[in-house]
Amino acid sequence: MRVLTLLLLLCYGAMWSQSAITVTVKDEQTGMALPFTTITAEGKTFISDVDGSVTITEKLHSFNASYTGYKPKTVKVKPHEKYYTVLLEPYTEQLEELVITANKTASAIIKQAIANKPLTDPTQKLNSFKYHTYNRLVVTANPDSISGKLDSVYVYEKAGRRFEKIDSTDFKFKKLIDRQHLYQTEKISEYKFLKGVEVKENVLATRMAGFKQPLYELIGLKLQSYSVYGEHIDLMENKYAGPLAGTALSEYNYKILDTVTIENRSAYMIYFSPKKYIKRRLKGILYIDTETYGVAKAVFRAKNVLDVNSTHYYKYEPELQLWFPDHKILKIVKGNSNRDITILGETIKFDPTDDQETKREKEPSDYLYLLSESFNFDKQYNIPVTITNPSIAIEIDNEAINRPESFWNRYRTDTLDERSIKTYVALDSLLAKEKWEERLILGRHIINGYLPVGPVDLDLRQIIKYNNYEGFRLGIGFITNDKLAQTFRINTYGVYGTKDGQFKYSLGGGIRAQKASETWMGGSYTDDIREIGSTSFLTDKKVFKIYDPRPINVSTFYNHQSWEVYAETKFIPKTESKLTITRSRINPKFDYTFTPDDVHHNIFNLTTVAMAVQWNPFSEFMLTPQGRLESEKHYPKFTFQYTRSFSGIFDSDFHFAKFDFRVEAEKKYLNGQISTGLIQTGLAAGQVPLTHLYSTSPNNLDKNGVFERITFAGKNSFETMYFNEFFSSRYVMAQLKHGFTRFTISNSIKLSPMLVTRFAWGAMDNKDDHQGLAYNTLEKGYYESGMEFNEIFKGLGFSAFYRYGPYHLPQLDRNISVKISFMIKLL
Repeated sequence: MRVLTLLLLLCYGAMWSQSAITVTVKDEQTGMALPFTTITAEGKTFISDVDGSVTITEKLHSFNASYTGYKPKTVKVKPHEKYYTVLLEPYTEQLEELVITANKTASAIIKQAIANKPLTDPTQKLNSFKYHTYNRLVVTANPDSISGKLDSVYVYEKAGRRFEKIDSTDFKFKKLIDRQHLYQTEKISEYKFLKGVEVKENVLATRMAGFKQPLYELIGLKLQSYSVYGEHIDLMENKYAGPLAGTALSEYNYKILDTVTIENRSAYMIYFSPKKYIKRRLKGILYIDTETYGVAKAVFRAKNVLDVNSTHYYKYEPELQLWFPDHKILKIVKGNSNRDITILGETIKFDPTDDQETKREKEPSDYLYLLSESFNFDKQYNIPVTITNPSIAIEIDNEAINRPESFWNRYRTDTLDERSIKTYVALDSLLAKEKWEERLILGRHIINGYLPVGPVDLDLRQIIKYNNYEGFRLGIGFITNDKLAQTFRINTYGVYGTKDGQFKYSLGGGIRAQKASETWMGGSYTDDIREIGSTSFLTDKKVFKIYDPRPINVSTFYNHQSWEVYAETKFIPKTESKLTITRSRINPKFDYTFTPDDVHHNIFNLTTVAMAVQWNPFSEFMLTPQGRLESEKHYPKFTFQYTRSFSGIFDSDFHFAKFDFRVEAEKKYLNGQISTGLIQTGLAAGQVPLTHLYSTSPNNLDKNGVFERITFAGKNSFETMYFNEFFSSRYVMAQLKHGFTRFTISNSIKLSPMLVTRFAWGAMDNKDDHQGLAYNTLEKGYYESGMEFNEIFKGLGFSAFYRYGPYHLPQLDRNISVKISFMIKLL
């Protein structure tokens, strides 16, 4: 395995200054980097990072490198030489844990550090605090690590070799990196904390090279944890068990490596690594104050496809007897993977495992790294603090993108170097020329199902669809955008079914009542069709799909001519809510008669009031000048909906009530596996027509033979349940999926296997009131299980499911369902 030793300079002040030297320490026999090596020079001590590297900005004549279990070595510093690789010779004896005293084992120290968190964790000890932070993120490479030579490429033939071309990849890359970084962003924030309230970030200024409007989603990424004391450590959107969590001693092994001095205070240097059964591989080192047992410094490393290193530095505040966060450094380089990754036509090559040698030539991505540095200043403790919108984790000032250079210079820890200045100039020009900002804005709209055309966004969902009742559904629709007005909107569509020969349409509009809570009020008139027995929540987003597989096979619909008024808001923290009042004329487009109280109804009127709430209690949100965003999606998520129909109001024929509930769960694993769960239930009571009851999403054609029934698979559908086979007035369904890591069969064939099992139970009240359509009920419980193999080739895949349990059918093949899946990734 080739060791990725990228020279990360953890210095204060200008990066890559002329007086700085970088020392990388390795094992002489294996060539592997030695993390946390002690470097002593001129009476001072420096500690290398997890890659065995450290940058020293002070002028030195010599330095000494020492590592437990290795013979120390002294190296003389030569004029104009900036990079030193030190090879240490290991001792023959086994490396043992440093023993401080009989009562000061690593586990005992960690146990005491956990017990002392109320006195050492700033968010537990202090009543309040606030400070400013300057953050800079760059994607770059060390120019001196790239040879920059021009290589000759030859083609070998029987008669010998023939010159083909000059390979100038490294040469061009070095010239570019010598001049500028590949990307760069800056941010100035004010952090506030008040006991009982989470830490709040207010972004005062933000700047992203090449963009007039920043990518707010990037600002919300949690690249590393705010605190080292939490139950979890965040690294690159992944969570790991915290090494100082309440259960840490059962998660990690600890070893004392040394005692060091930080800010003239003694600290234990404790290495931690996960126990064998822990899948999330977080390693690192904690520097624990020998008196307070607070963290003076912490280093975390997680290595997979990305090699992520996060270092937290603290500063001791004597008057508080507390180590307070001072600055953080995050470095990300390419890690290891069993397969290469292609992004936007470019292939990134990986080394497969740590214990295999690879002989491939270096490429530019091998030199690249992402470096994020954050520096805290203007710290104030136990002062009056007011936090507005406490449910919002990040709030971006309306003037954040318009700050003058004088504002930036007031908060920057140092002036920008020449490479950084040229990065802004070059990328602002290049991205403007290539219209990348416009492309990203267009991409966002398309993913949401719209194509901006001047003052309106065309609704891509209305262009073409297909189902067994309408045939091809062709149409056009649009909604006005901010170019026309920010305080009101108009939306409309018109479609035509080639099979039923009917025209459908909708026309509506809304007025924004409040910007901060994104409160809108409006109304619409719609003459269209809808699938019978379908369950939809008012707060669900209408996700754009190039194809929507399930409705292709649906043939039973009802026409509704509906007047509706609505109000939607995000006023309640971490929720989205919508209220509708609807008056509809319902005309079933199949043989059906509803006979409550022995009165026959083929066409009927309904007046309903519906209220839905989507609640994401564990997610984090960001408030931007353009509205509220879910910056961190966490599960479980809950959705509630209540619907009430009133007889006699606006000629409404029936009175009934419906309650619907859904909970969604998801768990991602570091190895790429993912587990998802879904529970959904509904209860309908009163005079409820079949059109508004529940069918639990069947997706199977009633045809003989497995191959006769092959169609497209749905997302959460029962693949072995036939259309209109079951209906319920109350039901519950559950689904559990587990997706395994994607693996390669050949260069073009890859498998993403996913195990799926589903269950449904239901019951029907007043079954005899529904005439004309034969169906069954679900009192015995319905079961199906199977596997999905998605994205095998060019987005195509297939699934196979088997139906078992009380509703298992006598003919074996009638219980088997094979479906085609098709997934398209726009990015």
